[in-house]
Amino acid sequence: MDNSDTTPAKAEDIWVALGLLTRLPLPQREWDGTRGAAKAAWAYPVAGLVVGLLACALGAVLTRFGLPAGMTAAAILLALSLLTGAMHEDGLADAADGLWGGNTPERRLHIMKDSHIGAYGVIALITGFALRWSALTALLTAGWLWTPVIVAAITSRAAMAYVMDALPNARSSGLSNLTGRPGKPATRIAAGITAVAVLLGFGFSGLWLLAVAILTLFLCATLARYKIGGQTGDILGATQQATEITVLGTICVLLL
Repeated sequence: MDNSDTTPAKAEDIWVALGLLTRLPLPQREWDGTRGAAKAAWAYPVAGLVVGLLACALGAVLTRFGLPAGMTAAAILLALSLLTGAMHEDGLADAADGLWGGNTPERRLHIMKDSHIGAYGVIALITGFALRWSALTALLTAGWLWTPVIVAAITSRAAMAYVMDALPNARSSGLSNLTGRPGKPATRIAAGITAVAVLLGFGFSGLWLLAVAILTLFLCATLARYKIGGQTGDILGATQQATEITVLGTICVLLL
C-alpha cells in the first residue's frame, strides 16, 4: 500500500527531522500530531546541515590547536556518529549482514533485524570508516573542512528521502514503515536544498557531485529492491553512508 504524503512542507518539519535523525537534546515543543513523520523528509538535508556544522566546529577547534589532520578527521567522524546515535552506521552494518548473509528476502530481513553484527557488517563498518577517514584526512591536509563535510552531510541525507519515496516498505513493521513515505513534493524540496548547497559550495563543478550522489542512491535502491523488495531503516542508513563516502571521494577528486 502506498502511504506517501503529499501535503505542503511546514517549518515544524525541521524539528521532526532533527528528532528523527539526530540525538541532539532538543527541548520539547508541540507540533501537528496529524502530520506523519515522512512529511519531514524534505528537511533531512537541513538536519544534515546542523550535524555537519557541529562536527566542523569541533574540527576547526582541533585544527586551531594543531592536532594532526588524521586525528582531527577521526574526531570529526566520531562527532558525526555521536550526533546521530550512529544510526546510519548501524544501518550500514545491518544492511551488509542481511543483503549478503541471506539467500531469500525473508531471511535477509530477519538477519537485518537481528541485533548481532556479523562478518559482513564488520567489514562494511571498517571499510566505510576507512574511506571517510582517508578522504577527510586528505581534505584537511589540503586546508579544506567546512564545505566538503557540510555538503556531504546534506547530500547524503537527501539521498535517504529519495530512497524512501522510490521504494515501498519491505516489511510491515519497523521505523521506516512507521515513518511512511514522503511523496514527490518532499523529495523535490530536499533535492532543491541539496542542489543549492552543492552549487554554492562548488559552483558548476558541483554537478559532478550531484551526478555521483544520484548514481549512488540509484544503485542502493536497485540493490534493495532486488534483494528484499523495498526499503527499511537499515537500507536508508546504508544509503546515507554510501552517498557520504562517494561524495567525499568525488570532492577529493575535484579539489586535490
